[in-house]
Amino acid sequence: MAGFRPKVKGLRNVPAKGPVIIASNHLSFSDSIFMPLVVPRKVTFLAKSEYFTSPGPKGLLKKLTFIALGQVPVDRSGGRRSEAALITGLKVLAEGDCLGIYPEGTRSPDGRLYKGRTGIARLAIESGAPVIPVAMSNTDKIQPTGKVIPNLHRVGMQFGKPMYFDGDSTDLLYLRDVTDQIMNVIQAMSGQEYVDTYAPKKSKPDDINVAGEED
Repeated sequence: MAGFRPKVKGLRNVPAKGPVIIASNHLSFSDSIFMPLVVPRKVTFLAKSEYFTSPGPKGLLKKLTFIALGQVPVDRSGGRRSEAALITGLKVLAEGDCLGIYPEGTRSPDGRLYKGRTGIARLAIESGAPVIPVAMSNTDKIQPTGKVIPNLHRVGMQFGKPMYFDGDSTDLLYLRDVTDQIMNVIQAMSGQEYVDTYAPKKSKPDDINVAGEED
């Protein structure tokens, strides 16, 4: 970690206890390594349950890696992927824990910030938990997509002030507005160019994709 000389701002904005949602831009798989290392409490991410049940030594290694990264499985057998993620996320928050989310739903393919998916709005409204917007920087240079061995670059993390939301979680227009408010703060902190469309999905799904919900 020291070799990447992390530059961290606003960490005091993360509550020391109680439910909280950390909403970050997503440039690289290493976002899920660097950010939890500086947060002074466990950050839980959600991942597909299939990642925890793959057979053989490789499957076991994958399972142990996801557990070490603070991920919990999402059981999608009972319904849509987004609904399963929402239920699991609400359970994490109900237990007073810290939930990490990438509202874009996947890693940015080109370094730009893409439109957020509205699952984060439902989680914030229905749980009452504050949202801490986070801007990661340089992680795409440290570990570009497909690269296993990281490059040495200084990683930056900025944690914004808590954002609170209430209202009707069934109002699709309101969910869109809440999500856009969160993305606007992330964009202002990160300085990324904003793209008002959803990021294209990769042929291989992202390991951490808990934004949920389609408009």
